Amino acid sequence: MIHFAKQLSAAAIALGLSIAPALAVQSPVGTWQVASGESRFEISLCGDGTQVCAKLVWLRDDARTAENLPYLNSYVLIGAKRALENKWRGSAEYLGEVVKGTLTMVDANTMTINGCKGALCQKFELTRI
Repeated sequence: MIHFAKQLSAAAIALGLSIAPALAVQSPVGTWQVASGESRFEISLCGDGTQVCAKLVWLRDDARTAENLPYLNSYVLIGAKRALENKWRGSAEYLGEVVKGTLTMVDANTMTINGCKGALCQKFELTRI
């Protein structure tokens, strides 16, 4: 199982990044949970209203570690820019390192986040709650 901090950094990257195109523009605004259930993020539009910001708003008890708690109730992604209709790209700082990623809306209730640090990439699925 991937440690939550790695999921958080990938999620932060992906959230600041892209949402893939669909037939209609899908809104990422709302509360989303990582498929493993250990974290939830509040996604909002920010900047000029087309950028995406993500705030970590909840951690399951076993994910409340010294490494993760400083990010709770904090923005982990600020100002990811739209790359396509349903895709945003951006970067986030996590533990002093910059992570790049994309956030893609698969459908109205599903998004994927692809986060990369150098050549190492991870993909996560989130569902709207």
